[in-house]
Amino acid sequence: MEDKTLEHVARQDASERNAVEGKFGEGKRKYGLGLIRARLQETSETVVALQFLILNLERKLRVLFLKFLHNTILYFDNRNLDCL
Repeated sequence: MEDKTLEHVARQDASERNAVEGKFGEGKRKYGLGLIRARLQETSETVVALQFLILNLERKLRVLFLKFLHNTILYFDNRNLDCL
């Protein structure tokens, strides 16, 4: 019983760690997190925080655009059906 619990916790930890490491990898590839050359720790932390803010804003903008596009398509599909 205890082995199954430990195995479940280990699997869950690995899953969460993979998600976090994936986001860091995306930040390095798409947003230049691997290219930070700030000298002071405070400046580096600020740059990293801004990069993740941009990452999150871009994701929210993408979701908002897809919702807008979906609603626009539905509107024009319904409008064309009314004309028939």
